[in-house]
Amino acid sequence: MIPTVLTGTRSRLAVLLACGLGAMAALAAAPADAPSPVRLHGTVEPVRSYPVFVPRLSGAGVNSVVIVHLAAPGTRVKKGDLLVEFDSQAQIKTAHDREAEYKDFLEQINKKKADQLAARTHDDTTIKAAENAVKSAQIDVSTNDVRPKIDAEKNELMLEEARAHLTELRHTSDLRRRAEAADLRILEIQRDRALNAWRHAEQNATKMRIVSPLDGLVVLKTTWKNGSFGEVQEGEDTRPGVPILEVVDSSVMRVRARVNQADVDRVQVGQAARMTLDSYPSRVFTGRLEQLSPIGSTSAMSAKVRTFLAVFSLAESDAHLLPDLAVAIDLEPADGSDSWKSRTPGKPGKP
Repeated sequence: MIPTVLTGTRSRLAVLLACGLGAMAALAAAPADAPSPVRLHGTVEPVRSYPVFVPRLSGAGVNSVVIVHLAAPGTRVKKGDLLVEFDSQAQIKTAHDREAEYKDFLEQINKKKADQLAARTHDDTTIKAAENAVKSAQIDVSTNDVRPKIDAEKNELMLEEARAHLTELRHTSDLRRRAEAADLRILEIQRDRALNAWRHAEQNATKMRIVSPLDGLVVLKTTWKNGSFGEVQEGEDTRPGVPILEVVDSSVMRVRARVNQADVDRVQVGQAARMTLDSYPSRVFTGRLEQLSPIGSTSAMSAKVRTFLAVFSLAESDAHLLPDLAVAIDLEPADGSDSWKSRTPGKPGKP
C-alpha cells in the first residue's frame, strides 16, 4: 500500500516539474522587451446627429411651452418627419394681438398726420395774413411825410406791432412743427415695436414644429426634472433650452475614449484596434485610431493625472452599435506584432 502512494506522489511531482520547466522555457523564448497590451474603455457615439432642444422664443413674457407630440424613442424617422410639436395657440393668439396693435398704430399715425396737416395749413394762413398786415403797415409808414406827426407815430407803432406779431407767429409755428414731429415719432416707434412683436410671435409659431433634417434613429435625452433625472413626456410644460431628443445616423458610428498619461506613449494615430461591446461581449468590431488630442485634460480625481481624448473609427456597421454603449478597446502593439489578436476571442461583427 505504501509503495503505491509513493508512486502517485512522484507522478504528480513530475507533472508539476514539467509544467514549471515549460513555463520557464516559454518566458526565456519570449523577447525581453515584448510590449504589453493597451486596453481602453470608451463609449459609442454617432458621427452625424441632430440634437433637438426646446426652442428659445423671442419676445417678453415667454417662459415655457407644452409638448403636444413627441416621437417615440427607438423609432426610425426620415428626413422631414415630425419630431416634436409644441402648443402654438398662445403664440398664434399673441401674433394676432400684435397684428391688431400694429394696424391700430398705423391708423393713429394717419390720423395724426391729417390733424397736423390741417394745423399746418391754419398756421400758414395766419402767418400769411400777418405778412400782409406788415406790408400794409409799411405802406402806411411810407406816407408819414404827408401825414400829421400823431398819425405818423401811430403808423410806426402799427408796423412794429405787426412785425412782432409775425415773428411770434413764425416762432410758435416752428415750435408746433417740432412738437408734431415728436408726437409722430412716438407713434412711429410704437408702431415699429408692435411690428417687431408681431414678427417675433409669427416666428415663435413656426418654431412650434420641429422636423428631422436627416434619416436616423430617435434617442430621447434625460434632463433634470422634479428632483431627479428623466425623459420628457407629452403634455409636460418645458423650459426653453432643455434637451429633448437626438436624431442619430446609426449607419456611421465611432468610439470616443480617454487615454491615461501612462499609456499615451504607446498610442498613435492609425493604430488598429478591436472593440467589444460590454452589452454584447460576443460581438467584436475592428477599427483604427483616427484622432488623439495633443493636450491632456486634468482628471477629476487629481490635478496631476491627465487624460488624452481618442476617437476611433469602426470598419463595419451593426444594428447593435447604439449611442452611449460602453466599449472595451484592445489596441494593436506599436511594433505590429500579432500577439494581441490571440487575446481577443470571437469574430468581428458576429456572435
